[in-house]
Amino acid sequence: AFQENEIKLLTAEIERLKNFGCLGVSPSLEGLRDENAKLKYRLNFLRKSLQEERSKTAKSMININSCLQEIFGAAIQAAYPDLENPPLVVTPSQQPKFGDYQCNSAMGITQILLKTKEQKVSPREIAEKISKNIPANDCIEKVEIAGPGFINVHLRKDFVSKQLSSLLTNGVQPPAVGKRKKVVVDFSSPNIAKEMHVGHLRSTIIGESMCRLFEFAGYDVLRLNHLGDWGTQFGMLIAHLQDKFPDYLTVSPPIGDLQAFYKESKRRFDTEEEFKKRAYQCVVLLQSKNRDFIKAWELICDVSRKEFQKIYNCLDITVIERGESFYHEMMKDIVKEFEDKGFVQVDDGRKIVFVPGFPVPLTIMKSDGGYTYDTSDLAALKHRLCEEKADILIYVVDSGQSVHLQTVFAAGQMIGWYDPKVTRVAHAAFGVVLGEDKKKFKTRSGDTVRLIDLLEEGLKRAMDKLKDKERDKVLTAEELKAAQTSVAFGCIKYADLSHNRLNDYVFSFDKMLDDRGNTAAYLLYAFTRIRAIARLANIDEQMLRKAAREEVLILDHEKEWKLGKCILRFPEILQKILEDLLLHTLCDYLYELATTFTEFYDNCYCIEKDRQSGQIVKVNMWRLLLCEATATVMAKGFDILGIKPVQRM
Repeated sequence: AFQENEIKLLTAEIERLKNFGCLGVSPSLEGLRDENAKLKYRLNFLRKSLQEERSKTAKSMININSCLQEIFGAAIQAAYPDLENPPLVVTPSQQPKFGDYQCNSAMGITQILLKTKEQKVSPREIAEKISKNIPANDCIEKVEIAGPGFINVHLRKDFVSKQLSSLLTNGVQPPAVGKRKKVVVDFSSPNIAKEMHVGHLRSTIIGESMCRLFEFAGYDVLRLNHLGDWGTQFGMLIAHLQDKFPDYLTVSPPIGDLQAFYKESKRRFDTEEEFKKRAYQCVVLLQSKNRDFIKAWELICDVSRKEFQKIYNCLDITVIERGESFYHEMMKDIVKEFEDKGFVQVDDGRKIVFVPGFPVPLTIMKSDGGYTYDTSDLAALKHRLCEEKADILIYVVDSGQSVHLQTVFAAGQMIGWYDPKVTRVAHAAFGVVLGEDKKKFKTRSGDTVRLIDLLEEGLKRAMDKLKDKERDKVLTAEELKAAQTSVAFGCIKYADLSHNRLNDYVFSFDKMLDDRGNTAAYLLYAFTRIRAIARLANIDEQMLRKAAREEVLILDHEKEWKLGKCILRFPEILQKILEDLLLHTLCDYLYELATTFTEFYDNCYCIEKDRQSGQIVKVNMWRLLLCEATATVMAKGFDILGIKPVQRM
């Protein structure tokens, strides 16, 4: 209500100043323009703030960094109204003596004033001017100017305490992201008739976590599995199926090992000329939708699906199958659209499309009239943009496909399917998984590592680790099994996600199962310890909820203050990942949160006991609430990463 009233007053004031300017009454026209610019910015700032406040639910977690950016953005605009897009740099401080956050915009503004206006102003002077124009707000206690022009920001303790209480009362809520957008994520994408191998691990794990993050942030997410379920390889598979199981139409063929079945058919395709001819005929009949051949194709696909689903069940992956076959009927129209718009050239019978900036053309039709992966990928891109109406489209595909995908995206833009200023189309590329010899991860015999074998090995190693720690002596059989699954699959996922996806990483069970350092084993163990603190004090969930409503979180000890601020950085970490799609940032944050908690726990007694009797004499409830807030944020972080913690380990 206050903001609405202020908007009315400011609008009236701007109109009054406009009239003064038109009549030439103002004795200082320049001063009037400055005042007008300040009022206009203040008006826009208030309108934006009001709009954002309305769009946010009362439960949303506040992104403190974004709040400070708005405040300093307003201050810079008020101090320098003539500057267009001035640099706005707000970061958490690395050391407590420099406050809680820093605004480092002054140095950048110094350079702009020198280049554009030939004004030589010291960064410190600029920092002082910015500081004087900081609007009234709830979060800043004080600012100090340090060094050449850094603005050190000290947060108000009551503000931080209030945000922590809100977190405890409402749970971990996503920061407001404005309009609900549709996100399509293409990930996993194995090939039918081939087993999932270690190469599919990264796309599957990274894609799942991205989907979980966007879903938590309130986006409408469509998870797509672009299966390799169409193409010439199905000709040889169907021909081999007909020979090996001639009654496949009436009796379901017992294909136990589809990988071996594929290898047999490939060997025959390469060595038997008659079989090769028949395989090509099978492709033609399949593509013409012959009922018997469609049945054979479906049988082969079903065998693969069951194997894929075993992997997805282990890793808790949810994805909708939409393979290349889904887009087959659309490919003819794709070729026609590119022809109609004059983008097609004919080269030795092939129909190709050159995209500006890319040396290799897309082949949208082969000389024999068949379609290619290029055609299929263009059809998928158009369907996702024009039929699914994606606002954000993410391809979680290895770095080796980068040039191909960028060419496809550029072709879609060239033909008018999307405007990159409106729709975000991104390739979330990733490096390869290496063995401990720093070469591509292979078995000792040189074969690709089957993903199911890798997961089974993980389970075995996790159980060995738990037994080494004598967990089997204190946990029930059910608890031990839950801990085994949590550690095995959690460690495999975290080892991948904790590395920058753009880089290759070395797969090492020994490192990922180490309970020291930045590993899932360490974090899972830390989480169970934090959850156990309240239990040791005989404080149940209901008592914690009551305390969250009534207790004020005291943050007087430096370690309490450090932990409280670290907990509240969660929304800004998520916002950063929504922008750059680099999930290792979340892993680094969770590790920082766990180590910051350890510092707090070592220095601040949550439960005080009598030294002789060991009886609990005092429970510091506000500190237990900090434990609960830490665990709540860690649990949500685990959920986004697809890791399942356990109550007892």
